Amino acid sequence: MQVANFLHMNSGNEESSYATNSSVQETAIRNVQPILKEAVNCCIANLDGFPHCFNIADLGCSLGTNTLLVISNIMDEVHKVCKENNLKVPQFQVCLNDLFGNDFNSIFKSLPTFYEKHNKKIQGESSPRLFVSAVPGSFHRRLFPDQSMHFFHSSSSLHWLSQVPNGLENSGLNIYMAKTSSPNVFEIYRMQFEKDFTSFLESRSAEIIRGGRMVLAFQGRSDIDPSSNDCCRHWELLAKSLVDMAKEGYIKEAEIRKFNIPIYNPYKDEVKDLIHNQGSFSLDIFESFQINWDPYDPHYENSKSTGIHGKRVAKILRAVAEPMLVTHFGDSAMDLLFEKYETYVDKHLLTEKTKHFVIVISLTKV
Repeated sequence: MQVANFLHMNSGNEESSYATNSSVQETAIRNVQPILKEAVNCCIANLDGFPHCFNIADLGCSLGTNTLLVISNIMDEVHKVCKENNLKVPQFQVCLNDLFGNDFNSIFKSLPTFYEKHNKKIQGESSPRLFVSAVPGSFHRRLFPDQSMHFFHSSSSLHWLSQVPNGLENSGLNIYMAKTSSPNVFEIYRMQFEKDFTSFLESRSAEIIRGGRMVLAFQGRSDIDPSSNDCCRHWELLAKSLVDMAKEGYIKEAEIRKFNIPIYNPYKDEVKDLIHNQGSFSLDIFESFQINWDPYDPHYENSKSTGIHGKRVAKILRAVAEPMLVTHFGDSAMDLLFEKYETYVDKHLLTEKTKHFVIVISLTKV
C-alpha cells in the first residue's frame, strides 16, 4: 500500500497534535545545525558564490514550528556568510514538500509573521526577497524541474518508506521488524529501503545543480542487527499494546496480522553503500547522535517518576502514528491503546534507557 494514501502527522494544535509533540524532531534539527552551517558555507565555493535566487527545498517538512525553524536556520546562515564575504544577499525561493495529506494550511497561516521577521533583516530592500511555496508529493519521486535547485534539506523523514513492503504475510503479530521476526522480514524491509533511497538520490540528482548540497537527517540504527532496540523496541511495545487490545476484544487479532509500519532504520554501512553505488553525490560528512525517547529529560534524571516518561513518549508517537493506526483499526480505541503503550514504555525505561539513533549526512552533487 502506498503511504501517500494515509501517512501524515496529526494536524492542529491539540494535545495529541504533531505541532505540540515534535520535540524529538526539534532536537534533531538543532543538533544538525553545525553541519547545516558548514554546508551553506561550502555553497560559496561549490556554486562560485550564491546565485541571484537561492532555491531551497525542505523535504518532508511536516507542520508546526519545526518547519520554518529549518528554513530560518538556512537563511540566517546565508545572511551571515554574505555579510562576512561582502556579498549581496540572494533572493530565496523556498519549497516546502510533504505528502498530500500534510496540513500545509497551518504552515501558510504562520507565514505573515515569518515574512515580517525576515524583512527586518533586509531593511532598505525595495523588492521582496523571500518566496515560499508548497510542493506536495512523495520525495521518492521527482518533484522539481531539471537542475533547478541549489540546496535540499530533510530531517526525520527519510526512514519512512514509499509503501508498506510486499511479502510480509508471515510477520505474525509483529507490526515492524522485531527480535522474533523471521530472516525474510528483515530482508524485505531492507530491499524496500534500498529501492526507495536509491530512487530518492536519483530524483534529487536530476533536480539539483552541480555543486549543490544536501543535508539529510533520519533515524537509523547503531548496530548491524536489524532488530536492535534503538531501531525496533518502541514498535514492539506498540505491538504488545495492540495484542492486549485484541485479547480484550477491542480489535481483531487478524487486523494486527495485516498491519505493518512503513519504516526502515538503516545501519550506517547500508547508507554509505547506497550513496556510493548510486554515484551522483560525494559524501562529505557522515555523523550520528542519539536522542532520548523522552527528550524533555535528556539524562533520564526523573527515571523513577512513574508515568512521566510513558506519557510523554506516548504523546510523541501518537502524533506520528495515529493517522495510519486510525486508517487500519478505526479511532474508537486510540485513547486506550496509547494508555497501554504508556505503561509498557514506563516499564521498559525503568530497566533500559533506550534512545533514538539519528544518522546525518551532507552530500555534494558531483
